Amino acid sequence: MNRENKRKKYDPHYYRHNPCNDSFTCKNCGRLCVPAGAGSDHRNHCPNCLTSLHLDIEPGDREADCGGQMEPVAVWVRKGGEWAIIHRCRICGWLSSNRVAADDNPMKLMSIAMKPLTTPPFPLERIEEMTALMGGDGVIRNS
Repeated sequence: MNRENKRKKYDPHYYRHNPCNDSFTCKNCGRLCVPAGAGSDHRNHCPNCLTSLHLDIEPGDREADCGGQMEPVAVWVRKGGEWAIIHRCRICGWLSSNRVAADDNPMKLMSIAMKPLTTPPFPLERIEEMTALMGGDGVIRNS
């Protein structure tokens, strides 16, 4: 085993500071994911369906025993305007944040971003009533 392979195997933070040039097949959609086109040295999710795998506890440590699929559940904007994806593990519920890659599916990103607006926690039919309440009417009408 050469020195670099020993570092990969025994250094718990190897992938934090070194590029990961490994290709992988997405466990969700079956697409071959290659590091080229990501815009960074760390391809950590499928650019098609945005699904990841639960491999790390801390970024790059490969310490997670779970190995479950991490589904994209939300997006957020980091300081400076960079988008990131919130992933949730389907097995254990672990949440993590990953930078958006240069070749990520823009329609999938937008559908995740719009999800809270399309499925609000109240019936859309009550918008007019809630607007009147905010205007000082103070009366809730029952339908």
